[in-house]
Parts: sequence; C-alpha cells; structure tokens
Amino acid sequence: MKVTIVGAGNVGATCADVISYRGIASEVVLLDIKEGFAEGKAMDIMQCATTTVFNTKVSGSTNDYSKTAGSDVVVITSGIPRKPGMTREELIGINAGIVKSVADNVLTHSPNAIIVVVSNPMDTMTYLTLKATGLPKNRVIGMGGALDSSRFKYFLSQALQKPGNDIQGMVIGGHGDTTMIPLTRLASYNGSPVSNFLSQDELDKVAASTMVGGATLTGLLGTSAWYAPGASVAYLVDSILNDQKRMIPCSVLLEGEYGQNDICIGVPCIIGKNGIEEIVDVQLNDAEKALFAKSADAVRNMNADLKSVL
Repeated sequence: MKVTIVGAGNVGATCADVISYRGIASEVVLLDIKEGFAEGKAMDIMQCATTTVFNTKVSGSTNDYSKTAGSDVVVITSGIPRKPGMTREELIGINAGIVKSVADNVLTHSPNAIIVVVSNPMDTMTYLTLKATGLPKNRVIGMGGALDSSRFKYFLSQALQKPGNDIQGMVIGGHGDTTMIPLTRLASYNGSPVSNFLSQDELDKVAASTMVGGATLTGLLGTSAWYAPGASVAYLVDSILNDQKRMIPCSVLLEGEYGQNDICIGVPCIIGKNGIEEIVDVQLNDAEKALFAKSADAVRNMNADLKSVL
C-alpha cells in the first residue's frame, strides 16, 4: 500500500514517521515545494529504520507529482500553519488555492486515491477539495475530529486522573476553536459515564480546554502543534488501508444527515478501505442539536469565501 503526503512540514513528516515505524503502509512519498526539503525529511526517517525496526520505504520529492503515482491514500497537509493570534479561518484565502492545485495534481497520477485533508480551515478545505475534484463523498475525508477527540480524551484523563486509553469520547462539529462540540454527555471511562466521576463544572472546563486545545499549543510553541496532528492522520490512514472499520469523527459531506445539506463538517463515521463507509447517527439531544446547527452555520459562512476559487 502506498501513501503520499503533500507537505513535508512538521505535521506531514510526523505522519510519515508514524506510518513508517508502525508499518501501516509499504511505501510513503513525501512531497514539498521547497527544494530538497522532502528528500531530507525522508532520508532522516529512513535512517531510523534499523533502530526502530521498520521496512516501510520512505522517499521524498520536490514538486514532482509523478513520484506519487499509484497512491492508495493522499494526505494534504500543505499550506501555511497558524501563527500566534491567527485563527484557522484566516488561513482560507491563502490555503484554498494551494489545496485545489494539490488535489488536481495528485489525482492526475493517482485517480483512485482516497484524499485526506488536513490543511486549515479543514472543513472548508475538505468542501473545496470535494467540489473542485468531483470525487464521490466517501473518497474525500477531513481529518479534524480524530485530533480534537484525542485532545478531548487527554483533558478528560487529566481531570479524572485515569489513563487516557481507558477513556472514550468524541468531538463533532466544525474543526475550529468556537465550532467544535465535545460530547461530554456520551464520554465514558471503561464503560461508565464520566459524569459519574466529574461534576458538570469540571466537564465544562474539560470541554472549554478541548476547544482551545490547538490555540493553547500554538501560543506555547509559536506555531501549530504537530505530534498529535501527525499521529491522528496516521490513525485515520491506518483505518483506511487496513480496513479497520473504526468509528472516527471526520469532516464529510452531509446530505440530510444531522439536519444539514451541502456542507462538510465533523460527524462520527465508519472508516474502512472505501474511505467513509457509513455516517453514524449518535442521537444528539436538543441542546447538542442546537450547538451542531450553530457550528454548521459558522462553517457555511466560511465556505461562502470559496466562490472565487470554485
């Protein structure tokens, strides 16, 4: 199985690293516009092969899309990252043109690939990719919910003082500081609702910390985070390539589901060899439905700025 990652920056390189040492794919191609950058990242990763014991072939290319031919999955991380004080929404004008060009180029060489969009603002870039390429909705997946959910489970584990791997929880809605919806009502610790262990005030603090999780790290690091985002992409790619049927919140085109149409936004999906194989209805309550509708309105407003690109 072959994976191409367009954008060899921190997130893209981390994704390639995780895919290689976990043996998720047999081949990974890193591609970047900066001369020698992807080649250097690939060589650095490959020099770990004997110490971390993997057999994945990792190569790099400077803007030569022919090297990506025959990819089963293409991950698009290209675009500028957030800087302190910058929202994901502010990136739209810059990153829309980049993502559209990348999608067109990769499909020329890998017409059957499933595309995973990471570039921000992610929901809008997923919608752009879907509309610009004309691909069926199952083959265009926005990676945001996996990352937001991992952060949600981290903050829950900190509040509970319990292992994160024993906690289940998901975040739906738009992948933005004000649009994501941590579903505290449905979160659990080894099958027991977390509300049995945490007060509503504590749960509200966890939700608030989750929603600004990316911005908090941007403030600390001076740029966007990369370890958790890269690992979250690899987690999603793993479910596709190995047909694992994991339920992962992803940005997908809705056609009536959750009361929404013609919008890409995060909802729980079954992810397998065909990409999005099922959209799961988790039966939101009235308060959650209201939050989801508000989130969708915000994402739809951002999509309006795509008219000049589409």
